[in-house]
Amino acid sequence: MYRKTLSDILSKPELLVIGLMSGTSADGMDAALVRISGTGTALKASLVSFLTLPYTGQERDEILRLASGNSGGSRDLALFSFWLGSFSAKACLAVCEKAGISPDTVDLVGSHGQTLWHIPEGESYLGQSVRATLQAGEASQIAEALSCPVVSDFRVRDMAAGGQGAPLVPYTEWLLYRSEENCMGLQNIGGIGNLTVIPRAASPSQVFAFDTGPGNMILDRLAEIFSEGKLHMDPGGQMAAQGTPDPELLAFLLSDPYLSRKPPKTTGREHYGEAFVQALLKKAEDLSLTHESIMATSTLFTARTIGDAVTGLSSPMPEKLLVGGGGSHNLTLMTMLQDLLPIPVLRQEDAGYDSDAKEAVAFAILASECIHGTCNSMPGVTGASHSVVMGKISL
Repeated sequence: MYRKTLSDILSKPELLVIGLMSGTSADGMDAALVRISGTGTALKASLVSFLTLPYTGQERDEILRLASGNSGGSRDLALFSFWLGSFSAKACLAVCEKAGISPDTVDLVGSHGQTLWHIPEGESYLGQSVRATLQAGEASQIAEALSCPVVSDFRVRDMAAGGQGAPLVPYTEWLLYRSEENCMGLQNIGGIGNLTVIPRAASPSQVFAFDTGPGNMILDRLAEIFSEGKLHMDPGGQMAAQGTPDPELLAFLLSDPYLSRKPPKTTGREHYGEAFVQALLKKAEDLSLTHESIMATSTLFTARTIGDAVTGLSSPMPEKLLVGGGGSHNLTLMTMLQDLLPIPVLRQEDAGYDSDAKEAVAFAILASECIHGTCNSMPGVTGASHSVVMGKISL
C-alpha cells in the first residue's frame, strides 16, 4: 500500500480527513469523515460521514479505571495506549465503510485520544510546580493501518506555551460559525460542558471560551448507580423528568468552587469524578431524596452551570445558543436550559450541523491546520502566552 507523505497532502486542493474524539463520557470513539479545503479563514469543511464505535462495558470500565487517577501503572498505560490506537484505527475503517469509500483515499487523521489525566493549574513535583496532561491512543497504530499521516496529542504544545491545553474546539468554532451580523453562543455538552462566545465580526482574540463545569458526566454516573449498571445515561432525561429538583441539594452543588473561578479555566474527571458524585449522594442521603429527585437536581445543576455562565458573561450576550454533544439529546436538560436563558436555545441541527459529530469534525480541522503550519490555538481562551501549532505528526 502506498504511504502518503506530507508533500502529497500539501499539494492537494482538497483533503479527505478523519477526525477522532473519545470524550470524558467514555461511551465510544467518534469518527467524522470530513472534506476540507483551504486553511485559516479560507478553510471550508463539510461532513461526509459520521459514526460512534461504542466501547463494551469492560472497555469503558478500563477507561474509567485509568482515568480515575487511583490505579494503573506504566504497564497498564502502555497497553491501553496501544489498544486504543488500534481501536481508533478500527473506527477510521468503519467510517470509511459507512461512507462507501476506500481507506486508501483518506489523506489525514486527527486523533484527540482519551484524556486520562489533566493538570492545568500545576502541582508540586520534584520541587517544582508542574502542569501536565496525558492523552492515550498511540497514533502510530492509526498511521500503520491507514497509510497516511496522523496528527495527535494536541494539548501539550499549548500547555508548553503557558496555556491550560483546553478548550481546543473554539478555534474551529471561530472558523465555522463566525458571523458579520450576529453574536454566536456555542455550548457543547459532553462529559464536561464547554461554552464559546463569538462576538459579531470577531477576531480570534475576541473569542471567549471556557469549561462551564459538568455536562453529562455526573448524570451518566448517577444513572449507572441507580440502574445497578443497566444504564450508562439517563435517556432523554426521562428519570430527571419524573423528579423534582431539591433546592438544598442544588445549593450544595452550586457552592462548588470551580464555578466561581474566572476564565481561562478548564476541568474534567479529576474534579467531577467519583469523589464528587459520592459527596453528592451523601448530601442527598442526608436529605432523604429519591433517585428521581437526585437526578432532577443534578440535571438542573448542569443547566445552571451553563445558564449562569452565559448570563454572567463580561462579553456580549449571544443572540442564540447552539447546543451540541450528547447532552443536546437530553430533553429535560434542554428544557431547563431554555427556561433559564432569555435567548433561543437550539440544537446544532437547527444550524445545519450534526450535534454528535461536532468535536470529531473539530479534530479533523485542527489536524489539517497543523500540517499546513497554521497556528490552530487560541491563547486568549487557554491563557497561553502566544499562538502555537498544536499537534504531533506521525508519518
